[in-house]
Amino acid sequence: MIPAGADSYSTDPHRRRSIFSRIFLRPKFTFYFQTFWIIWKNSRKARKGTYSAETWAESSFDVLRALENIGTSITITGLAALRKFEGPAVFIANHMSTLETLVLPCIIQPVKPTTFVVKQSLVDMPVFGPIMRSRDPILVGRTNPREDLKAVLEGGTKKLGAGQSIIIFPQSTRSFTFNPEEFNTLGIKLALKANVPVVPIALKTDAWGIGKIAKEFGPIDPGKEVHFAIGEPLTIRNRGAEEHQEIIDFIRRKLDQWQKEEQT
Repeated sequence: MIPAGADSYSTDPHRRRSIFSRIFLRPKFTFYFQTFWIIWKNSRKARKGTYSAETWAESSFDVLRALENIGTSITITGLAALRKFEGPAVFIANHMSTLETLVLPCIIQPVKPTTFVVKQSLVDMPVFGPIMRSRDPILVGRTNPREDLKAVLEGGTKKLGAGQSIIIFPQSTRSFTFNPEEFNTLGIKLALKANVPVVPIALKTDAWGIGKIAKEFGPIDPGKEVHFAIGEPLTIRNRGAEEHQEIIDFIRRKLDQWQKEEQT
């Protein structure tokens, strides 16, 4: 697991790819084989009611390790921000791929008990569905904005009041490009209603591509570095317009930084 109290995490540059990965030489096959095994065995636990929050964080870290096993470098910064406030928060992040849904739990859950706002279709999936259902997420349909707003505000306020943080992706779908116009204020509205801070998360996870037939099964490119950056917690003032813009600026600034680093 990520060391407790650490402010950052980086893949060991001397870490060798797994023997399995070196034998088969196909990162997509190797990664999906390992990840499916992780999800399948934990799906069985979830169906039996034995998949705890701690196990969720551990299996999430197993997925992170599966990425490293095929040669992917992962960097996580800003972990200290998780310990700068008491109680729960609303974590607001951009959404690039399936990767963040599987890896964010090992980053946040050990410090702040958490769950997601997810599409109904995610909990209906045959293998991953039981895992996500066991975390009692807030479900949205993405077809009726009014109903989604009601579900998030009512369900989210209840969970935050009980001390559970919420992770939300304001973009309507996964995208490798960040368009602020598609970044809604649902997380801001929830934090304002529940009187909790918001925490921005910028991420770059395009190492896990978006599939043409099934979005979850896209190409895997271990040559692309994976980045997570956690920003400072923000207290919502007035109606939250300034904080919303701060989150957008933080994400855009980090994405620009990582892009420049790739080009050098």
